[in-house]
Amino acid sequence: MAPPNPPPALPAPSLEALLHQQARARPLATALRWIEPGQTAPDPRWSHLSFAGLAQRTGALAQGLARTHGVRAGDRVAWLGWNHPAQIALLFALARLGALLVPLNHRLSPAEWAAVLHDCGPKLLLHDTALAEAARSLAHPATLHVDGLPTDPMAGDAADQGCADHPVLLVYTSGTTGAPKGAVHTQGNLLANMAIAAQVQELSEHDTVLTVLPLFHVGGLCIQTLPALSVGAQVVLHSRFDASATLRSLRSERPTLTLQVPATLQALTSHAEWPATDLASLRAIWAGSSLLPAPLIEACHARGVPVCNVYGSTETGPFSIALPPAHAASHLGACGWPAPGVQVALRDPAGQPVGASQVGELWLHGPNVAQRYWPDQPTCDAEGFFHSGDLAQQAGDGSFTVVGRAKDMLISGGENIYPAEIENLLAQHPCVVECAVVGQDDPRWGEVVVAVVVLRDDAPEDWEASLQGLLEGRLARYKWPRRWHRVAALPKTALGKVQKPAVKALLGN
Repeated sequence: MAPPNPPPALPAPSLEALLHQQARARPLATALRWIEPGQTAPDPRWSHLSFAGLAQRTGALAQGLARTHGVRAGDRVAWLGWNHPAQIALLFALARLGALLVPLNHRLSPAEWAAVLHDCGPKLLLHDTALAEAARSLAHPATLHVDGLPTDPMAGDAADQGCADHPVLLVYTSGTTGAPKGAVHTQGNLLANMAIAAQVQELSEHDTVLTVLPLFHVGGLCIQTLPALSVGAQVVLHSRFDASATLRSLRSERPTLTLQVPATLQALTSHAEWPATDLASLRAIWAGSSLLPAPLIEACHARGVPVCNVYGSTETGPFSIALPPAHAASHLGACGWPAPGVQVALRDPAGQPVGASQVGELWLHGPNVAQRYWPDQPTCDAEGFFHSGDLAQQAGDGSFTVVGRAKDMLISGGENIYPAEIENLLAQHPCVVECAVVGQDDPRWGEVVVAVVVLRDDAPEDWEASLQGLLEGRLARYKWPRRWHRVAALPKTALGKVQKPAVKALLGN
């Protein structure tokens, strides 16, 4: 286990106290600017909010939710929509009431939304215009358009009932291995994650953060957006990711930081406007992914922008392990070092520590780790460690590199093989768009390695030999794929994660 490093102090005792702290310190400074790609006239009530304006809007929402809709401490309120400043104001308003926000993944199917609503039983379902029809189809007894929310304060006030121990955010996992589970984050979890993320990214009131990833996931909400607001920085919020709009914002808004994932980085770096887009304002691009294809990193480094990595999960805040800018070039593919206050252990299947440079499951412990799933199922073991299911190695300098999921590891001829190692190499080939490596039953070897690839349209006819040539001298022969399959697309979850069971099903396994 890595030696514990002290966590930074919480920025405030509650989310409401944090917001009012910033509103007093910089009332007229911009907190949120909202951009809807393709829209020339965004809603003026939400397009620009100062810190004082965000605090005022939060107070109005808290009053309206309590008086008109009867929201009380412990109640859940669901949000179905694209990124919207109201979603952030709603989080702070519910924190003030001691209630919980349930952001719904807008990429799910109606049946999946219905399952989440049935599981958590929200008092109210809020939605935007884009998802209005979908929200109405769910037939929730209390469904409200965002325009129906009060934006002006009423007489009186809704007293702050929130504290660090109160649950405030219920985020459902992507369900790659079964039914999604709702991770319950307290205000203390979010505040700790803000402090950790702000310290590692060196966030200050002088920063401008460009948020284009969905706020329904802890990555888009908690890696940069909330940490930026916690220190008085400005957030430029896009309602959804659009490569052209993102590049336009990089030119016009001059952000200092942004968060991306491999799919959006691919869209940006392959865009026709990428070479001519001025990136000088960016001091780093952070990526919310344990595995980043090297060509995407190198495309950014070639433009003078370091790509930093954050490792975590829905349950862990998610700011748990981070690769800072100073090591971005020297530790390509690594996740980095434990974030302040986060303890990391590598354990074998029996729960015992693994030896130096050996592969083990990542166990995480920290103040930003959720302690339960909804309604009352523990996320952690008796010692407070969350078992991530991810396999990693620790280098001599203490940095960690994820090699894959424990459930994805395959054994061929008695040898352990980690698909991520092979996938990272194959992703470097110019004709590979994306790939997945899985095991397929074999009577002789137990399992054999199978590579399932999505290729560019101009891939050569002898693409298999070309990919094997890439592995020559870079990967032990026993790890080489024995079988190759070309597909048009890989099956993925609504969060864009490759579904390995579905990939194996394609092979008839």
